[in-house]
Amino acid sequence: MLDISLRTYQRWLNDDVNGVADGRKGSRQSAPANKLSMDERAQILAVANSGEFASSPPSQIVPTLADRGQYLASESSMYRILREQAQQQHRGRARKPSKRVVTSYCATEANRLWAWDITWLPAAVKGMYFYWYMVLDIYSRKIVGHEVHACESAEQAALLMRKASLAEGLAGRKVVLHSDNGSSMKGATMLATLEKLGIMPSFSRPRVSNDNAYAESLFRTCKYRPDYPSKPFESLDEARRWTLKFVQWYNHEHKHSALKFVTPAQRHGGQANAILRHREQVYAAAKQRTPERWAGRTRDWELQDQVWLNPERNQPEVLEKAA
Repeated sequence: MLDISLRTYQRWLNDDVNGVADGRKGSRQSAPANKLSMDERAQILAVANSGEFASSPPSQIVPTLADRGQYLASESSMYRILREQAQQQHRGRARKPSKRVVTSYCATEANRLWAWDITWLPAAVKGMYFYWYMVLDIYSRKIVGHEVHACESAEQAALLMRKASLAEGLAGRKVVLHSDNGSSMKGATMLATLEKLGIMPSFSRPRVSNDNAYAESLFRTCKYRPDYPSKPFESLDEARRWTLKFVQWYNHEHKHSALKFVTPAQRHGGQANAILRHREQVYAAAKQRTPERWAGRTRDWELQDQVWLNPERNQPEVLEKAA
């Protein structure tokens, strides 16, 4: 009737006679005799949160109390009680680390969202480098400003921003400039210059290179070019000549894969849509001539008008086209 074996029934009877609790999983267990009472737990929490011990772990509290001839609980018990009350890590002046969130941005036209960074170019003297300052328009991928210097400083970066702003005619436009957290990016001269130009700075999270992925990707494209020098640059002028040649190629000859294989200069200047529409017409005509060679639709040449920086963030700021 009970659907149990005889051995189980006999064990139940013996446990009742001997005073043994039911050991099955999920059964109601009696409290152990050595369990701390609620008053004892409250006393431990009061001591741990007192002014003297609020910033100390149990490994410091227990020996100090023992030196005074006082014992409240073992070190492991004190750790367990603090952990249950979510007080093991952050008590006293300790605070939970704040999570820095990078704001998302969405550009719908050129000269609304820029990124910039500095990379090292090896010099002929061992241990010395030249510094390539580069400003990139994220919407069009065009390099809108660049210079090579013998040192890294916020003053030179500020001068480059003034030149790029003048060359692109940014007066009266809302522009966001994204970078990492280097000293040149956050120097007082640099930030003051951005404020005068009306450019809003944006910074990556510490130690997160993906937040400035556009600039990092461009530097990789540069240093993996077939004509990138296999030997260090002999002089600053040589480094400047090579980077100028690269920028000319990148802006006006390089068909960018993220731009449906139009050049950054064509995207930046507004010619990209006309070029892509012409490609669509060419493909449509080819399909009409030999439809048996096409199993489905022709190649997609549509280029999106929105380019995102850190799109996974909540409530992105959209930099709309000017009216």
